[in-house]
Amino acid sequence: MSGGPGRTCVGCGLPISRYNPDTRCSTCARTDATPTIPDRAWRDEEVHRALAAWDFGTVVRLVRRRSGLSQKAVRELTGLTQGFISDLERGLKQVNGRETIIDLLTGLGLPADLRPLLLAPFAQAESQRLVEVIDPALPWTAARMVTSLEAAVGGAMTGLNRRSVIALGGAGLTQYILQAAVAPPEAVASTARDGISVSDQLLTSLQSTTDALRQADASHGSGNLARAATAHLKVLLRFLKEGHFNEATGRRLAAVTADTAIQTGWYHFDSGAHTVAHNLLVGALRAAHASGDSRLRAGALSFIAIHGYSAGDPRDAVTAARTARQVIAGQDAPALHAMLLTRQARGHARLREDRQARTALEEAQALCARGRGEDDPHWLYWINPGEIMGQTGSCLLDLGRPDQAAQAFADARNAFSPDEIRTRAQFLSRAATAQMRAGDVDAGSATGHEVLALVSGVRSARLDDNLDTMLSEARRYSSATPAQELVERGQAVMEERAA
Repeated sequence: MSGGPGRTCVGCGLPISRYNPDTRCSTCARTDATPTIPDRAWRDEEVHRALAAWDFGTVVRLVRRRSGLSQKAVRELTGLTQGFISDLERGLKQVNGRETIIDLLTGLGLPADLRPLLLAPFAQAESQRLVEVIDPALPWTAARMVTSLEAAVGGAMTGLNRRSVIALGGAGLTQYILQAAVAPPEAVASTARDGISVSDQLLTSLQSTTDALRQADASHGSGNLARAATAHLKVLLRFLKEGHFNEATGRRLAAVTADTAIQTGWYHFDSGAHTVAHNLLVGALRAAHASGDSRLRAGALSFIAIHGYSAGDPRDAVTAARTARQVIAGQDAPALHAMLLTRQARGHARLREDRQARTALEEAQALCARGRGEDDPHWLYWINPGEIMGQTGSCLLDLGRPDQAAQAFADARNAFSPDEIRTRAQFLSRAATAQMRAGDVDAGSATGHEVLALVSGVRSARLDDNLDTMLSEARRYSSATPAQELVERGQAVMEERAA
């Protein structure tokens, strides 16, 4: 029923359309009913990097959490479905098309002074530079290794981020992975005669910093470490460019750089910055290749596999893990082989390849039972039967076998150190999801409360995703008191984490 002529809005006093039966104009009604994003949510360097990279999933996730808004609120602001917003934030979907991008950013209230950041991807000369750097058909040189990592951590990254992922998607990434296994090692001796002398003592100190950050990750989550690790990686890149060292020292410097770049990529990935993580891992693979250490190449490939089954194409995970095992075929490293088999299994599970996933997991369990080998690297301290069983639970959950997954998680839970808070919370959140999917609401709710008691102070976007999944599962049983109590407590915890 339409209103009569001559009516004015009780809010702003402007005329109201005769087709609007309300007492407020549409603008005032939207202001009253629609949540808003404060300007402060945009004033963050990470948000600016994501805007310049056209990484809209990261933009939405960061701005939403800094505003304390739900995905439902973002749906009201942008008109996008909640499912699309969830997939966008997790890197599973992209915003395509000029109108859609404009609608998204207009709905979110992008400040006018930040709009120029969207022009960054069109810096053609710089974009072409990175595409050349990561072209697997070109010789793998130390210079290209340094340039690709500089692009991932420095100002160039913001404008090149999106193009590098496109260049290394599908067959391009497969070619890059395979090239890492067969390309001849490059020379890494320094030509900077007047640079800082890189000594063994200095390299030991730099490696110890990387190791300390790695140890902190399992306890506190990567959200607290990404920035520090990036700064540490920049120092290493400066030594590679300006330091003075011989061939042997150069290879060791490349090894520390590779290890640091792998971890930095992981911290960004765990923080939800999937595109940044991808670029760092691509550069890390080059640094690992330059080091001459096949185990580091396998390590970089293992994290590329995680990116594949979590945020990309699961087939890339299978390819990366299999290639990594070929790279270390001559090494006595049963723990490293076992870890790579779990990555391969996760890829198979995402592809619903049940038999292949189970075969890989069985081999991983057998190798893990042998204990550590002479060539197993120091950074692989966390592989144990509990880790293998936990990965088995994750595969079974992906394969649609929640009852078996719940049992695998139960077998894994006592293998983790109490200090590994983030790791325990990750596995327990999946365990709670498996228990509820299997119909054991009481056990799932109890495990869920255990998870919520652990997560305070742990910053991890992956953990947040797992918590969201766990609470969504609990809502299916909201008529049951244990599940209802878990949902109520979980909502309070998630609001606190968003704030």
